[in-house]
Amino acid sequence: MTRFVNVEIPRDRYGRPMIVPAGKATKRVPYRRTTTFVGCLDDTYGLQQWKTRQVAYGMGQRKDLVLAAAAADPADKARLGEIADKATEHAQASGAATIGTALHALTERVDRGQPLGTIPQEYQADIDAYRAATELIEYTAIETFRVHDGWKVAGTADRIGRIAGGRPAIMDVKTGSIDYPAKMAMQLAMYAHSTPYDIASDSRVDEEPVDTRTGIIIHLPAGQGTCNLYEIDLAVGWAGCVLAKKVWEWRSTKNLTTPFDPTRIPAGPPTWETLIRDARHLDDLRLIWKRAAECGYLTDELRALCTQRSTEISAATTE
Repeated sequence: MTRFVNVEIPRDRYGRPMIVPAGKATKRVPYRRTTTFVGCLDDTYGLQQWKTRQVAYGMGQRKDLVLAAAAADPADKARLGEIADKATEHAQASGAATIGTALHALTERVDRGQPLGTIPQEYQADIDAYRAATELIEYTAIETFRVHDGWKVAGTADRIGRIAGGRPAIMDVKTGSIDYPAKMAMQLAMYAHSTPYDIASDSRVDEEPVDTRTGIIIHLPAGQGTCNLYEIDLAVGWAGCVLAKKVWEWRSTKNLTTPFDPTRIPAGPPTWETLIRDARHLDDLRLIWKRAAECGYLTDELRALCTQRSTEISAATTE
């Protein structure tokens, strides 16, 4: 059913996939995971509060963990993290996630036409609902690895399929809440703008272009016996990805501080030339060009300087 099957993706010690960049490169370099890339815009306050409550509850139920925490070296982050993880697990915070992961794996077996084995009765209705909701979908790829070489981002797309012979679309099976779809839209948009990657040969795989405007969320809430399809706006999701790229670029900014030199003569007021030379992004350069033109100062010399600086910025971005 799938066009190709990837072997295990090699990863570095941070879990980042190691990819051979497109072109003549032969050495693997780390690409940022898609979930990490789109996650930089998350509001994590609620999630952090939830995790804190789970740790507090778990510690309250496990005196052995309380004693272990008291005995631990306050500077031993690994040990304290291990204790916190055990407290969270005891609070059964991972129960829903475990069920969701298992249900997701069962849907993959359904779509691959593989036997399911014995399914607990309380989840048989979920599988039946999934089969009914997706009967018109023709999957062309399942769990395929995709890369965006320009941004060095990579991840595994859940499904690619077409409904009633339409254009192939990125699809994702969600077994939890879909109340906050912004990150989902970004994730699916990133996959839609990426290229299939065959790790066995370190090559990009040609495919029929997928829809970059609309994706499909297959919502299968665990234990409810229902499954519904939702269209999700990938154009808006891609706008979020563009914003996320700017966030990651900003986070990687270096050399923001220099030793203070009391003898240095303060710089004079900025000129159009210094503004152009100091521009770090193409958007900034376009704004300078626009303002200079509006003020009547956009000379041939400034145009040439803008062109030169644009080339420098573009070269630095692709390195």
